[in-house]
Amino acid sequence: MSSSSQLQLQDRLQEASIEFQKLQAELSKVVDARQRLDAQFSENELVKKEFEQLTPENNVYKLIGPVLVKQDQAEAKSNVKTRLDFIRSEIRRVEGQIKEIQDKQEKKKTELVQIQSALQQPPVPSTS
Repeated sequence: MSSSSQLQLQDRLQEASIEFQKLQAELSKVVDARQRLDAQFSENELVKKEFEQLTPENNVYKLIGPVLVKQDQAEAKSNVKTRLDFIRSEIRRVEGQIKEIQDKQEKKKTELVQIQSALQQPPVPSTS
């Protein structure tokens, strides 16, 4: 292997390493988003379970800024159901992103291994 092709491989290795690190950072952000969605989902599920135990005589209040405002029970239940549906769809979307990034990472990892293997090949003497 000539020194110029050795340098080209080293450049490719460096570029691939940088791309792999970017994918790791991107994956970390998406996993954080997924965890936040899980927390929101759990919180809204808890509210939904609390609503199931209400009687028609119970009052429901919504916090708007520093003020509690009376809210219609049916409307509050509907809002929570809508929020849960939205969060479910966001979780599916984010899980798709996670899978996509993991697939890209796997390809980049394979590329890195191939470049490193090529760099470890003994240099072929030039026949000039």
